[in-house]
Amino acid sequence: MSKRVLVVDDEQNIRMLYDAELTAEGYEVTVAESGDEALVAVSRNRPDIVVLDVKLADDDGLDILSSIRKEDRTLPIVLNSAYSVYKADFNSWLADAYVVKSSDLTELKSRIRELLG
Repeated sequence: MSKRVLVVDDEQNIRMLYDAELTAEGYEVTVAESGDEALVAVSRNRPDIVVLDVKLADDDGLDILSSIRKEDRTLPIVLNSAYSVYKADFNSWLADAYVVKSSDLTELKSRIRELLG
């Protein structure tokens, strides 16, 4: 059975790119564009890993990270941001990995493989 990845990002192009790339890697991908959608997706059909944008249009990704952690401490979460400055934020330490956004998804794919064992 393929592993389930939840991609949370407010940018449609990023969601489409990650969906295509991760599906090609053999993952079952679900996308969410808001924190609310992400929390519903996690509670309804727990993914095996979450790729979470730090800066969402209507939500703070770090708040979403904290909410997910309150419900499930074991769910692997990769924070994904165009800004490396969030890496220093204490709240980002709740994540299992931090990957700076890039059009080259090699590092992201590597982290996902690592975290899923």
